[in-house]
Amino acid sequence: MRKGFSLLELMIVIIILGLLASLVMPNLIGKGEEAKRKLVCIQMRSIMQTLDMFKADQGSYPTTEEGLKALAKNPDPEKYSNYPKKGYFEEGKIPKDSWRHDFLYVLNANTPDIISLGSDGKEGGKDEAADIKYSECQK
Repeated sequence: MRKGFSLLELMIVIIILGLLASLVMPNLIGKGEEAKRKLVCIQMRSIMQTLDMFKADQGSYPTTEEGLKALAKNPDPEKYSNYPKKGYFEEGKIPKDSWRHDFLYVLNANTPDIISLGSDGKEGGKDEAADIKYSECQK
């Protein structure tokens, strides 16, 4: 009567598990960063919709100088007379990107763009550290 596995059987199982891990792991590595980048594009889309609401209410987008803070607090009550009392973001909190950095806002020729500086939080960068622009998320 047999009571356990032989050393050979255990070795075969370990080799099979090692082969499976070597096939699966390369596909999983890097998916976390890819998911964060996709989430940033979704967040940017939401912010852009809020900017569109701001423009519909106020007649123009906030200036680059006013930035996204204009969606949390009225930067100029005389200029933005239709501004809602609670602002455009819940509790006046401006969302941050997946790496907990502030989004940048730029208004060029009445066309807004939102930028995340990526995982490194610095301008420029390559691969995972590359900047993400809303205009590029739409492609």
